Amino acid sequence: MLNLLKKELNGFFSSLIGYIVIIVFLLANGIFLWFFPGQFNIIENSYASLDSLFILSPWVFLFLVPAITMRLFADEKKSGTIEFLLTKPFTDIQIILAKYFAGLLLVLFSLLPTLIYFLSIYLLANPIGNVDLGGTWGSYFGLFFLSAIYVSIGIFASSITENQIIAFLIAMILSFFLYIGFESISSIPFFEIISDIVINLGINEHYKSMSRGVIDFRDLIYFISVIFLFLYSTKTVLESRKWR
Repeated sequence: MLNLLKKELNGFFSSLIGYIVIIVFLLANGIFLWFFPGQFNIIENSYASLDSLFILSPWVFLFLVPAITMRLFADEKKSGTIEFLLTKPFTDIQIILAKYFAGLLLVLFSLLPTLIYFLSIYLLANPIGNVDLGGTWGSYFGLFFLSAIYVSIGIFASSITENQIIAFLIAMILSFFLYIGFESISSIPFFEIISDIVINLGINEHYKSMSRGVIDFRDLIYFISVIFLFLYSTKTVLESRKWR
């Protein structure tokens, strides 16, 4: 499995996809946080907080993560190498996890440089270090788990088609719906009685909970369950090829 993981990571960075994803993520957030005037500009807000980063990042990842994952299975299926890969001495779950962790590591690599932003506000705070550390680290954990769900959705979308563009669109739509869609559904009068339950089906409610600096066991169960659901669905799709 480690060899598969290295192969996928090399595929990202040998084709410049990895570098482009990291650069685009940092540029998209950096421009809004430090240069463009407005509600997301840290300096204009005069408050030592990375809240703007954690508000913007889920939306940036909504486009970048599907761009990362769209080729993982779709390209293999289109080129015919998926059959060769499935005959290798690897289980389906090993293949899926190798691709999943490769995508997740790439997301993690794009998050690590944002620690420079954290260091900047830490030093700019008055007095130095006057930052909500609990909320900041909680938000980082939340963003990591949110992106972990996005990657699992992207893996699933890539497994059901050989067209990368279709895989991208499916992953983006599913991720958008899981992130914010249930909040919109909860506002429909028909669901008013169970609105709290409906809202808790979405990612955003659990992401906001972690952003308060409290790592709730229920939030972890939610993230892990959704990730498992999409990875298991991917496994089912791969196994269906053997039944044909």
